[in-house]
Amino acid sequence: MDVEGQPLATGCSQPTEAMGEEAGPSVGPFSISSLPASWLPPGPTGPMTRSVSPETPRQDPELDRQVRLELLSEPELGRTLDRLASQVLESASDSRSLLLLGIPTRGVALARVLAGRLKGLSGHPIEHGSIDPTFHRDDLERIGTRLAEATQLPASVDGRHVVLVDDVIFTGRTVRAAMEALHTWGRPTRVQLLAMVDRGHRELPIQPDFCGRVVPTTRQETIELCLRSIDGEEGVYLLRP
Repeated sequence: MDVEGQPLATGCSQPTEAMGEEAGPSVGPFSISSLPASWLPPGPTGPMTRSVSPETPRQDPELDRQVRLELLSEPELGRTLDRLASQVLESASDSRSLLLLGIPTRGVALARVLAGRLKGLSGHPIEHGSIDPTFHRDDLERIGTRLAEATQLPASVDGRHVVLVDDVIFTGRTVRAAMEALHTWGRPTRVQLLAMVDRGHRELPIQPDFCGRVVPTTRQETIELCLRSIDGEEGVYLLRP
């Protein structure tokens, strides 16, 4: 969070007889801290404006007003990741052709975690990267733009079994844009979709092939996937305004 603090620059001459006091002898340079508080301009924290330490976090008022409900605890999330990795591996005729591509932002981290679990199951590394769908969306006027992330492909997608990975599937428009972006890079033999949470409200006929949890939500609610490598905690949470 942004923390702002402005240093206070204050100058003051020595008192004279015009101020109703007898002028004293010159005492040379002095610091602001040696001045009487009544001589200093008022600030929000007293006579002087005090800078807030950048290390002091400020609470987001919006977060304070939200209710956070746990959907999956850390052990439950771990078991769900294991199940999803097993399902992906079972669907692949050749595990070495698998290519996991995360959809920013949290889908990229999720793809990395799944690739690690797939490596343990298959006995060999699973390639993973990211595909950014920002400039292929058809709803930018409604949702606004965000800073696009560079697409990271560890290898050509031609002839590969690609699994698109996202933390939450909602209207389906992000996935549609990701599929369009993917085909600008080549022609996979197969494309599947993995989502940790399906929260409903689909606007396009798109469904995940692998899903961790189906959670009916209102449009005002949001889903939060936390991973220890990023957030310092693990779990899936429902946020209610």
